Amino acid sequence: MTNSLDNSGNVRAWLMPGLLLLSLAGCHLARERSVTNNGLPDRYAIELGQLIIRSDVPLQRDEPLLDELQDLREEIIATLELNSPRRPVVVHLFANEEHYTKYMRAAFPNLPPRRAFFVGSPTELGVYAFWGDNVEEDLRHEYTHGVLHASLKTVPLWLDEGLAEYFETTRGGSGRLHPEHARRLALAVSNGWRPDLSRLEKLEDVAQMQRADYQESWAWVHYLLHEAPDGSEVLVDYCQELAQTSNPPQFETQLRPLFPDAELRLTSYITMVLRTE
Repeated sequence: MTNSLDNSGNVRAWLMPGLLLLSLAGCHLARERSVTNNGLPDRYAIELGQLIIRSDVPLQRDEPLLDELQDLREEIIATLELNSPRRPVVVHLFANEEHYTKYMRAAFPNLPPRRAFFVGSPTELGVYAFWGDNVEEDLRHEYTHGVLHASLKTVPLWLDEGLAEYFETTRGGSGRLHPEHARRLALAVSNGWRPDLSRLEKLEDVAQMQRADYQESWAWVHYLLHEAPDGSEVLVDYCQELAQTSNPPQFETQLRPLFPDAELRLTSYITMVLRTE
């Protein structure tokens, strides 16, 4: 088992081998159940196409959070030009941190206590979280992992986390800007740090990723989607490859012919654009 801790205190979990680590025809209203499944939330259930919510919180179909997750799925698909996800993502939403923690300690004893998980297996792409002050951000991040793994055959670690960091933020005039990442990256550049895509792509175990790696991954995604000429097309084309093969080429080989000085360009973007947002 491997896991990673991000800035917000979330853990991304992928269990190997055998476990990934990592159109709406109608919907069913929340229905109350009287029996729980080994401690998992099972009191209410809502099915919204490829999004399934199992919750101890009495959600309604018009709950803004559910609308946001559905909109997020469509935004991810549209941004990356993905086909519809092949598998549903199941969100297990606990009513409070106490019940969530109790279940997680029993189900995943080797993982540290954190706010949210994404865990994929051959039988389920599952998100685990609890209702609290950070539930929107947590679910946006973890649900992004779920949509990616439901749509692609493989997702390189840096891109998986970079996209999740990107989509966990709310939309604004500069896209999904992550102010803390922008600030920390600008400070790092002023202290001599430089991005290194080749190094980032060599990270294959989430245990290797440090806070700066999450920040850099987010910066590459933001730069490609919002600044680099034809950057979004390069990213979309790469995702098409990820949908077709489990052994894709390095992204650097796709980017370098267009931007031999990609790291210099990203450094300038961080200092000239992101730091001013």
